[in-house]
Amino acid sequence: MKSEINKEVQEAIIFIQENLYNSIELEALAKHISYSPYHFSRLFKKETGMSPLYYVSSLRLQKAKELLLTTEFTIRDIGMEIGQQSLGTFTSRFSEKVGMTPGAFRRMGHSDNHHLQLLKRLSNWNEPIQAHFGYSQLTGTICSEKPFDGVTLIGLFKKPIPEGMPEFGTLISGTGDFVINNVKPGTYHLLVTALNWHAVISQVFLPFNTLRTRIKEPIIVKENHHLPHYHLTLRPPSLDDPPILISLPLLMQTFLQRVQQL
Repeated sequence: MKSEINKEVQEAIIFIQENLYNSIELEALAKHISYSPYHFSRLFKKETGMSPLYYVSSLRLQKAKELLLTTEFTIRDIGMEIGQQSLGTFTSRFSEKVGMTPGAFRRMGHSDNHHLQLLKRLSNWNEPIQAHFGYSQLTGTICSEKPFDGVTLIGLFKKPIPEGMPEFGTLISGTGDFVINNVKPGTYHLLVTALNWHAVISQVFLPFNTLRTRIKEPIIVKENHHLPHYHLTLRPPSLDDPPILISLPLLMQTFLQRVQQL
């Protein structure tokens, strides 16, 4: 059963969401819940996996994704709307976190939903395997709190937020067992989201309400290390979940390219 969100962190997140377009300082956030900046930062990171200001920055980039697809604002104006004075800085940060430039994201979001449809018609979900000495295999089983028929995207990220391309990952049809092969030694965060086959294009590019799950504690992979089998349950989004910055169609496209090598 999912644990309850810390009340103070919940209040801080609501405050951030309500003041996203304003200047948000760490001291103001801490004062809002009557904590010192130091203790507030520790509490917030314990609950969400990231610092308060990193969370604010991520939430603003999520807002930029929404503005790109739902308005005709210029890319420069959208960058300024979320506090980026320089077009170059905004483009660079967006590309790093989402996996493509703002312009490419806007164009793809205004096209069609063909990646999801290609996956739905896919008959072979097996990926090519080339074993590497010293690397590990991560296995797990996905189930869902709610009836689900679609694609599940599973990724190992360096940070506790789905931004940039995952270091390693895979996709499965529906729920069930998954395998991620050839995981290099390192520290990772396991994050999962899912899309119904009938999801409209806005849900694919702006996955605000998709089923998801994560392991809050980092996974430490050592050389030739046997990892436990992980059990995860898809659930509706929670207030303390990190925003999904990576473009899900990009993940689907990458997976399709891999399986088509067989």
